[in-house]
Amino acid sequence: MNIFQAIIIAIVEGLTEFLPVSSTGHMIITTSIMGISANKFTKLFTIAIQFGTILSVLVLYWKRFFQSINFYLKLFVGFIPAAIFGVLLSDWIDSLLENVIVVAIMLLVGGVIFILIDKWLSRAEDKQDEELSFIKVLKIGFFQCIAMIPGVSRSAATIIGGVSQGLSKKQAAEFSFFLAVPTMFAATCKKMLDYYQEGTVLSSNDWLLLGIGNLVGFVVAIIAIKSFINFITKNGFKVFGYYRIIIGALILILYFMGIELSIL
Repeated sequence: MNIFQAIIIAIVEGLTEFLPVSSTGHMIITTSIMGISANKFTKLFTIAIQFGTILSVLVLYWKRFFQSINFYLKLFVGFIPAAIFGVLLSDWIDSLLENVIVVAIMLLVGGVIFILIDKWLSRAEDKQDEELSFIKVLKIGFFQCIAMIPGVSRSAATIIGGVSQGLSKKQAAEFSFFLAVPTMFAATCKKMLDYYQEGTVLSSNDWLLLGIGNLVGFVVAIIAIKSFINFITKNGFKVFGYYRIIIGALILILYFMGIELSIL
């Protein structure tokens, strides 16, 4: 991997991590087109630069993280289902991660669902922000577990979960960002630990690429989050439904063309 490739991957990660379009699907396409999807460092890189995108949430919403202990308790409650199911279903999840067809199908199915339920979601557009109870947070946490299936999109699952609990689109999206912090941090640390235990040794150039990737991902994620909030408030989710269908179809096309694809 060179610096140009690192920047491109980081841009894609920053743009897609918090949007309901599946960052996994985009990583498959991006790294496969560049011919580096099977490279071990590429897989490590796409995981490690998530620290930059996590930091973007902390910077944008830093005041929320200094609100009260209650805020952290709710994040913990929302995180519990993913932590439990992540441990119990780890082998099953790993088996799905080896199948790019699963990602493509979930993108297509998710896209159709977004298109079909956009009218229902639009009812939440004019709602006032509601108090997030612990029960609502727990239910949203269970929705997040659906995203363990590659291609579903963690953001899509949690946003739909939030709206189903009566939250406004903006409130549902913002809570999805907050819940991503402990969830992504835990998952990323676990993957990084696995690579460390495998004896992965990084060169000075590798560390440089990781630094650039995290910086670019951080900046792009900030722009993406701000733009996303404004967009969904005005336009809803239908456009993301069509976009998911296009990405899912593209993965299938690449697969049947015989291009090497790899889940990262």
